[in-house]
Amino acid sequence: VALLALGTYTRYLLVSLVGEKVVADIRRDVFAKVLSMHTAYFESSRTGDLIARITTDTTLLQTVVGSSVSVFLRNALLFTGGFALLLITSVKLSEYVLMMLPLVLLPIIILGKRVRVLSRATQNKVGDISSHAEETIGAIRTIHAMALENAENLRFTNLINETVSTALARIRMRAMLTAIVICLIFGAIITVLYIGGQDVIAGRISPGDLSAFIFYSVVVAGSLGALSEVVGEMQRAAGATERLMELMQLEPEIKAPAEPYHFSKAPEGRLSFEHVTFHYASRPDTPSLANVSFRIEPGETVAIVGPSGAGKTTIFQLLLRFYDPQFGIIRIDSHDIRTLDPREWRSHIGLVPQDPVIFSTSAFENIRMGKPDASDNEVREAAKSASALEFLEALPDGLNTYLGEKGVRLSGGQRQRVAIARAIIRNPSLLLLDEATSALDAENETAIQATLDRIMKERTTLVIAHRLATVMNADRIIVLSDGKIEASGTHTQLLSSNPLYKRLAELQFSE
Repeated sequence: VALLALGTYTRYLLVSLVGEKVVADIRRDVFAKVLSMHTAYFESSRTGDLIARITTDTTLLQTVVGSSVSVFLRNALLFTGGFALLLITSVKLSEYVLMMLPLVLLPIIILGKRVRVLSRATQNKVGDISSHAEETIGAIRTIHAMALENAENLRFTNLINETVSTALARIRMRAMLTAIVICLIFGAIITVLYIGGQDVIAGRISPGDLSAFIFYSVVVAGSLGALSEVVGEMQRAAGATERLMELMQLEPEIKAPAEPYHFSKAPEGRLSFEHVTFHYASRPDTPSLANVSFRIEPGETVAIVGPSGAGKTTIFQLLLRFYDPQFGIIRIDSHDIRTLDPREWRSHIGLVPQDPVIFSTSAFENIRMGKPDASDNEVREAAKSASALEFLEALPDGLNTYLGEKGVRLSGGQRQRVAIARAIIRNPSLLLLDEATSALDAENETAIQATLDRIMKERTTLVIAHRLATVMNADRIIVLSDGKIEASGTHTQLLSSNPLYKRLAELQFSE
């Protein structure tokens, strides 16, 4: 009994530990795969479903590796040992058992496949629930503002009901599998008992041997029944595994070449687009950029203006290599950016988006994401340059203050300044400003613009602009319309030579 207790403790400890470590490895690999995927992949994928794969699907595998495998091994051992004793006790009766074994295994194989399909369907439904919950919570202010609580509750309830219905179908199938296996197993035992009883009456086998045979049969039957349960659990995990393998087998469309070019020092910032044409997958017949060519010298500041949908943001996304153009070449210092490692290339770019992302951590860590090895003093200097240090130090814990999910504790202008500080600390060769001062009031915009003007002189800068101050200070302005360059020149030149720019100036730069 002491050895049994010690063995059980050891088995549970070691197998559970293996389960935890296996699942930790799988989660790490799946998360790394998600991070490595190209940007376009996330446009057609749901965040909640990806989260469900990393959490719920891997938890199912943990149950199998940390529990079901142990049960499977124990019962497989009981089945093997019990069947060996059946053969030793009576070869004749064992032959009858062998004849009936296929009848038991057949429903396990057939119904097990059905359980696997239903399990995957259930996991997909769980992914739908995660996606809906993530989307709803992320838009909670809009939900409250539009009084959509009841409508969202109803949608969520419908998703839950669909998930329960699919799960019930899976549960019924597993219950049917177990019931059929039990009927067949104990039906086989009754048959063997009847045949063995006839042999006892005829004197071909002793009552003791028959009793032993029946005892071993019960051990074999019980282990086989437990194995059918484990198989059902494994089929359920197989559905989750398929979803994970489906993700792990994907290959990012944007990745480093086999032998990427590495910069020995920071790029000078000489940038050129050469006959670039690009179509988004969702609009294959309409080019977002059509035969676009321009050149920017190191240290030059170029503004891009044009109506919505002209292709301004697409230029930024191609520069960041979120996508590759179908035609044409983008070069940095004469090197095609497709010959570079995307991550190394992006490390030389500083981006200030119109809608900055603030992470759920402290101000220190948010700014330090621009340069992970930056010291606290460097972070403070960057915050000061972005006119963010004063309000960050006024927070309860200063720059160590948790900023809330997506920076909810900051105003729009404050989030913008944190994003600018993140770009400043990066000290990039290429600076991309996408309406960098759009969320600021007039006073802060003047202060930030002065900072931006200073750092823009030191590096190549590309600006998506609607505000006159940014355009006036640019060395050159490119006017985009329907994915094509309509004109290029200074503010004064374009006012007199380009009707589209003049109209945009009258509408947007009236101040």
